[in-house]
Amino acid sequence: MLSDTLSNELQRYAIGPRIKALRLRKKLGLVQLAQHTGLSPAMLSKIERGQMFPTLPTLLRIAMVFGVGLDHFFSAEKEEPLIAIVRKEQRLKLPSRPGEKHPPYLFESLDYPASGRRMEAFYAEFPVDGPPSEPHRHGSAEFIYVLSGRLTVNVDGKEAVLDGGDAIYFDSSVAHSYRREGKEIATAIVVTSSSAVVD
Repeated sequence: MLSDTLSNELQRYAIGPRIKALRLRKKLGLVQLAQHTGLSPAMLSKIERGQMFPTLPTLLRIAMVFGVGLDHFFSAEKEEPLIAIVRKEQRLKLPSRPGEKHPPYLFESLDYPASGRRMEAFYAEFPVDGPPSEPHRHGSAEFIYVLSGRLTVNVDGKEAVLDGGDAIYFDSSVAHSYRREGKEIATAIVVTSSSAVVD
């Protein structure tokens, strides 16, 4: 049980409202966020309402889903230009959905330490034993640059087959999915935007 002093100090950081703001910006429901984090919707609801404070490991699981660092929840906006470097060995792998033995893709964040960013960049692998992804939608825009292999991207029922060196930009607020083609893994750089294209 936290003392009133500790509770009041933690309330100053507004961790719950910050999580809720990230979730709404991503257009995720509590159930969807629970699926991505492995936490229960009830716990997430209590955290967002300030009735419970997450442990650091729990907060890190939430942060990884939104592609932000822990500092996003504790620091004020900085006035100096934001610079964040991610070394190859420091890339963070996003967790697969619970129960997925053969995920359709594996994402590694390329800009995890940068908080408050307007886009998110990932290194993606589409493994040989991975099934096509389920149709999903998020944010407002997505850009994919295929590094190797062959990848089919389905956007609102229209398919585009991409080879290494090909790129695609599309409206990610409509249903889209990915499917690896051929006998080799496909790799790509994926950049997503959660904000509106025109403010």
